[in-house]
Amino acid sequence: MRSSTIFRRINRHPVQPRAARQPVRQAPEVRVPDSIVTYGAYIEGRRASAQGIAESLDLVRKHNSEFEGAKAFLWVGLHEPAAPEVEWLAEVFDLHPLAVEDAVKAHQRPKVERYGDSLFMVLKTIAYLDHDELTATSEIIAAGEIMVFLGADFVVTVRHGEHCPLTEVRGRLEDQPELLARGPAGVLHAIADHVVDRYLQVADLMQMELEEVEATVFADVSSRDINRIYQLKREMLEMKRAITPLQSPLAALPQRRVIPSEMREYFRDVGDHLSRVCEQVESSNELCSSILQAALARSNALANEDMRKISSWVAILAVPTMIAGVYGMNFDFMPETKQVWGYPAVLAVMVTACLLLHRGFRRNGWL
Repeated sequence: MRSSTIFRRINRHPVQPRAARQPVRQAPEVRVPDSIVTYGAYIEGRRASAQGIAESLDLVRKHNSEFEGAKAFLWVGLHEPAAPEVEWLAEVFDLHPLAVEDAVKAHQRPKVERYGDSLFMVLKTIAYLDHDELTATSEIIAAGEIMVFLGADFVVTVRHGEHCPLTEVRGRLEDQPELLARGPAGVLHAIADHVVDRYLQVADLMQMELEEVEATVFADVSSRDINRIYQLKREMLEMKRAITPLQSPLAALPQRRVIPSEMREYFRDVGDHLSRVCEQVESSNELCSSILQAALARSNALANEDMRKISSWVAILAVPTMIAGVYGMNFDFMPETKQVWGYPAVLAVMVTACLLLHRGFRRNGWL
């Protein structure tokens, strides 16, 4: 099915043709797809009213051309779009096809790529899933992705997953026009800061899970507890894979020419927060490994203790069993078989031997 057919069917807002003043790629006369959550043109930190995406972009570029140093821009937000929808926006904003392919397929490693005068950034998102009790099959961490296309006068965000919406970020920025007045780089900073703050929240919650499991392990341990710890270890590794690879791209981001000099210190601050989260995740991961080793060692110690107890009782019961086996062979010539006191004497020997063995095992800590 052709992309124009798709967009006509799910149409809501018409896209106006671009002004002839600035040559750009022409998009077909289609309508905004349902995957676009919202879009808006922001001029001097205020949201401007416009009928369609192309009209909004023309409005922004007209303002930037008339006022030197202006930072008007268009912000388009999408959620799990199909390939034709992103390709349509690629024509509108002249996005690089490699970045468009990454945005559609998702499951990308955190990175920052530069394509001409635009920037493409991939952020992994994580969320903590509430659960009544941690079991071996509990899902604790949910992962998603946010892709950001950043240009001189536009921001396009593509979100995959349900657990990290950008509605809160957009609302906070619109309530503080001075933040939006920073331009597209200000939006990218707000998104990165929001994602890293979520990292910190999830890391704190995972730390609480670890402390709870640690207390359980040293109070009592079972195979069920070991399964819980192993599940927690897997979730910690999932967090580490999502967070750690972002350090290098985020550290290099302030050096990008697309990022204004006045915004670089803000990105360095986000990088510092990310470093703190990575250190916390790494320490939590090591603690989880230590707890797992302690649980296995404690489990082995309890198993050895049970084996010592069983072996001790087997040794104690072996003495009367042996004596009873000897006197049960029904020979005619056996010691004390004709004596009146023979039977009580044999019983006394059995009891005495068992008591001595029991005392010895208790003294050595086996019982």
